[in-house]
Amino acid sequence: MSHIHEECGVFGVFAPCKQDVASTAYYALFALQHRGQESAGIVVNDDGVFTAHKDEGLVNDVFTADVLRRLGEGNIAVGHVRYSTTGGGGRENAQPIVVNHLKGNMALAHNGNLVNAYELRGELEEAGSIFHTTSDTEVISYVITRERIRTRSIEAAVIAAMDKLKGAYSFLVMSPSKLIAVRDPHGFRPLCFGRREDGAYVVASESCALDAVGAAYIRDVEPGEVVVFTKDGPVSDRSHCGRQRALCVFEYLYIARPDSVIEGRSVHEARKRAGAFLAKQYKIDADIVVGVPDSGLDAAFGYAQESGVPYGIGFIKNKYIGRTFIAPEQKTREDRVRIKLNALTSAIKGKRVILVDDSIVRGTTCGRIVKLLRDAGAKEVHMLSSAPAFLNPCYYGTDIDSRENLIACRHSPEEIARIIGADSVGYLDLKNVGLIAGGDGTGFCTACFDGNYPTEEPSVAQKDRFELIARHISDNPKYRNRED
Repeated sequence: MSHIHEECGVFGVFAPCKQDVASTAYYALFALQHRGQESAGIVVNDDGVFTAHKDEGLVNDVFTADVLRRLGEGNIAVGHVRYSTTGGGGRENAQPIVVNHLKGNMALAHNGNLVNAYELRGELEEAGSIFHTTSDTEVISYVITRERIRTRSIEAAVIAAMDKLKGAYSFLVMSPSKLIAVRDPHGFRPLCFGRREDGAYVVASESCALDAVGAAYIRDVEPGEVVVFTKDGPVSDRSHCGRQRALCVFEYLYIARPDSVIEGRSVHEARKRAGAFLAKQYKIDADIVVGVPDSGLDAAFGYAQESGVPYGIGFIKNKYIGRTFIAPEQKTREDRVRIKLNALTSAIKGKRVILVDDSIVRGTTCGRIVKLLRDAGAKEVHMLSSAPAFLNPCYYGTDIDSRENLIACRHSPEEIARIIGADSVGYLDLKNVGLIAGGDGTGFCTACFDGNYPTEEPSVAQKDRFELIARHISDNPKYRNRED
């Protein structure tokens, strides 16, 4: 919890004829790697035969040339990169999930978090379902499968399942002949689709993945919409559309890549606008504005443009270390920060520095970054967050699950400044957060800042909620076999 973690990225491709769809998914997952670095997976459909590969690790580690050759050609594929927000890591929780059922098979890749997953899983287990993972994605797959047994088509099953799913979900379902894109009625997590010149349709969490595979962006999947891709083209069902829109505003502040466009709005421009709002809120007499790589850079540039304080490069980032870098033998967190980032002394020494980052969560990482600037000779360090103060847990797919870990819940900005060694600390004003993407500021979920949840809160919210079920059952004499 020293920093916000991402959730997941999904990708799908439906081609008009057999081709190397595995490589298409591979390149797209590279573009979505920032959304999850715990595991990656691809499932290829060749005339109804599914070939899958998934494992822990980064995309480049999971998919070697030999693995991609084994996946072979097909006309449909789905892919996934994961950071766990429900259930632990491990290969067993990697996606996509493949299900073989009475009427065929399907593969499912999911981004988001259900608020009623605990209750749904309990109902399913009582009805005889056997779970192999501890993710809510498997819950979704079981609900869809149960509906598929009694409906005329896979899309009808998906539409019926949406009546039972509550919370955040943008997911892809692959059947032997169809690719289905689904977004929850509030639209918490992004999902868009485009088309290549060869006629292949592609669907992804972010538009940067469309760019990576040479597809032209068409539009976003609407909140509550189901889009079915077949050989006859896409067909839309909007029977679940019309609810209050609640796109996670943190997609713009941190999660998405700056070159992505979400619901027609540039992530890069949104972050610059957040920095401009900070400049209007905090008029600081300083010599240089620097951003924390990578998601703080655009906001720092926006602050500099609005304030007139020169923008500068304050840190050099080791490009070979991703967001999940772990130091050898878990030595010290400070060593990890120093290996990942190094302050540029020639730009910092003797300067009054405005330091802009995307958020202040626990304060530990911020403190170490401030120390890097102090060690480089910074005269003053003023820490600004392009997000408001985190005061509430997120139940929709961002890994903020406990108020006790949030520094803003326990300390004022002045106290936080003393704790992290800064001269001052400031947050983006809550009234401005919805305005960073342009428009009238409505249609966003800001519950982690203001506590206004668009749905009911989950009865059990811990990340390991399904592990708790297993422990409860194993400790309950009612379920224990006397011979075990």
